[in-house]
Amino acid sequence: MTPLVTVTSCPPARFLASLLHRGTQQASKFQLHTGTPCAVKDYYEVLVLGGGCGGISMSSRMKKKVGAENVAIIEPSEKHFYQPLWTLVGAGAKQLSSSGRSMASVIPSGVEWIKSRVVDLEPDKNCVYIDSGKEISYKYLIIALGIKLEFEKVKGLPEGFRYPKIGSNYSSKTVEKTWKALQDFKEGNAIFTFPNTPIKCAGAPQKIMYLSEAYFRKTGKRANANIIFNTSLGAIFGVKKYADALEEIIKARGLKVNYRENLVEVRPDKHEAVFENLDQPGETRVISYEMLHVTPPMGPPDVVRESPVADAAGWVDVDKETLQHKKYPNIFGIGDCTNLPTSKTAAAIAAQSGILDKTISKIMKNEKPINKYDGYTSCPLVTNYNRVILAEFDYSAQPLETFPFDQSKERLSMYVMKADMMPFLYWNGLLKGYWGGPAILRKVLHLGRS
Repeated sequence: MTPLVTVTSCPPARFLASLLHRGTQQASKFQLHTGTPCAVKDYYEVLVLGGGCGGISMSSRMKKKVGAENVAIIEPSEKHFYQPLWTLVGAGAKQLSSSGRSMASVIPSGVEWIKSRVVDLEPDKNCVYIDSGKEISYKYLIIALGIKLEFEKVKGLPEGFRYPKIGSNYSSKTVEKTWKALQDFKEGNAIFTFPNTPIKCAGAPQKIMYLSEAYFRKTGKRANANIIFNTSLGAIFGVKKYADALEEIIKARGLKVNYRENLVEVRPDKHEAVFENLDQPGETRVISYEMLHVTPPMGPPDVVRESPVADAAGWVDVDKETLQHKKYPNIFGIGDCTNLPTSKTAAAIAAQSGILDKTISKIMKNEKPINKYDGYTSCPLVTNYNRVILAEFDYSAQPLETFPFDQSKERLSMYVMKADMMPFLYWNGLLKGYWGGPAILRKVLHLGRS
């Protein structure tokens, strides 16, 4: 790995490195201690559902607002993962162990950890039910339950992962199989898929394709590899500026992209993948593979889909500017489980957390929220083992870039930020409630340019 000092010679990168350093010093003053499951009370002022990125970050923020003893988080998992790192884990650039920490270590000290699963939401009664049957009431509810992986919607999965040559960067159980399939590849088709559903990190399905192509070149296998990206979408990326840059890369590297193709079946014993032509429903074709990376269909968690807080599609129905529920004013949503019309990424959650913090502050004072979420999200498009295109955009799919240079260009500095700086900022800034996205940094850098 290139030393950080080598790639922070430009003023924006130096500024970011300095900001991160100061953040570390500040975070150390407010060190959060290991949390443990506590005796469950019947009522909390703020109840948070979900121990992922959105749930932990909002628990930290609510602790500062109402006191730790008045906040509880419901989460059954023992482990918390920084999932954006899995792209690099699947490509052999990072270890899976570096992406995870114990749930106890990331829950803010004093905040009660209810180590259970939410099984029912009763917003008209201001309560939820957990798998033990216990009813827990709240004054304010924050829903951060993430998104559900639905491998079973592809015939032959998830049992197909027992076979070689197939992996997925979307699960801690299958991401290392991607790296194994990449290493074992000899010749033939390497296929990468994008499903016909909303997904988290919509750039990830193609990131592993670029990294695989780079690995094949590095190991002398590229001439014998036919690299195919079969996507249900009609374009390589939703923002034209970055789509144009990616299409140039695809052309230069001889990659094959098939649009409007959806994976419907895997035959792992035969090393075959079956795709449906979405423009001709019912029409399918079979492609043999030497390597297959599956991005699974995804959907809202069942407990959300089946509850009164859901919209017609099953997502938490929130105002896209304030993140307050449209029907229940004391309920809020953040992250992948919501119907916010933006990409489902950790960067989006960071920006949402800052706005939601302000929204809840206003609601607690019986005032109208005034801060508005603009849909900011970011997708660091890893195009090589040392290059990233940093895509940043808003609700209108217009670039909303932080740095005062053209971010549609592949850059080493952006790779270092993706691989090393952002994980640090995630663990020490976002989860602890100190990082609400790059809006302030963007203003500082662009003012400096002007």
